[in-house]
Amino acid sequence: MRAKSLLNLVGDRLHSLPLLVLYLTDGCNSRCVTCDIWRSPRRNMRPELVDELLEACRELQVSWVLLSGGEAMQHPHWPEIARRFRDVGARVMLLTNGLLLARQAAQAASSLDEVIVSLDGGRAETYAAIRGVDGLARVLEGIQAVRASGAPVTTRTTLQKLNFREMPAIIQAARAAGVNRISFLAVDVSSVHAFGPRFIASRAESDPMAVALSPAEVVEFAQVVERVIEDFADDFASGLIAEPPAKLRRLVQYFAALNGDEAFPVPRCNAPHTSVVVEVDGSLRPCYFLPVFSRLGDAGAPPLGQALNLPAAQALRQAYRAGERPECARCVCPLYKGPRALLRM
Repeated sequence: MRAKSLLNLVGDRLHSLPLLVLYLTDGCNSRCVTCDIWRSPRRNMRPELVDELLEACRELQVSWVLLSGGEAMQHPHWPEIARRFRDVGARVMLLTNGLLLARQAAQAASSLDEVIVSLDGGRAETYAAIRGVDGLARVLEGIQAVRASGAPVTTRTTLQKLNFREMPAIIQAARAAGVNRISFLAVDVSSVHAFGPRFIASRAESDPMAVALSPAEVVEFAQVVERVIEDFADDFASGLIAEPPAKLRRLVQYFAALNGDEAFPVPRCNAPHTSVVVEVDGSLRPCYFLPVFSRLGDAGAPPLGQALNLPAAQALRQAYRAGERPECARCVCPLYKGPRALLRM
């Protein structure tokens, strides 16, 4: 019964797992300025680990599976993996940079319930500066191919110094490509846990605040947001733009807070009570931004159903609920699922 997920909200034990996030591979064909995963040899999730997670889906009543990476479409068997998770009753989503979408549009349409594409520029030059490859036209072509095949597509833009002025152009490009939803979030410059050791290594080489907004740029960003709210009112009303105006204004507050000019917006999140992230080597996190608490596949390691309720996992859930995890105060991607949302899942 899906109602078991409601029990997750009344304590620190998980009785079901509504959302399972998988890093299928840590290889990537982008060269992003905020990530250095591409510097390391690619590892793909082992078939045995995929099998273990499929079996856990039945036990834990997983409703949604998000395939991620790295670039998940570089895993040679991602379509088969996606179909296998659908076969056990999960809704399967793919988070991708979109560079391989045009080539694999048919597989995406037949294997997935939704495609989420990172779209970080409205101009080719901006996209290349952020992503390290000249790929904007290819990404938009891939989105159009997937939409023509019938699969829904959401774009997700990480706003930062290089692209915040292009919000209108990004909306127009996504809309012209026929997407179903357009979403925005702020760049993370704080977490030392997000997206694995590769991000920590990149920060040892450069200042993470280099992609944040200066005080003058925050003022300009506030003006951009207000113009977007006014000029794209119909797209907010229709739900094409996923975030309501108030949430976009909180992005302005976040960047102001990085400069010490505002308090950080308080995120509403219960991700550690509704999801888990499984990295390519089986490492387990409560969410993208909290530390590893266990690892699947090691000799003597418990299966996922047991690992979710290890003392270390429950301690992390208790700590974030009590406001004791500093990562949560600056979280750029909170996930909240209330009782109604969990039942709908």
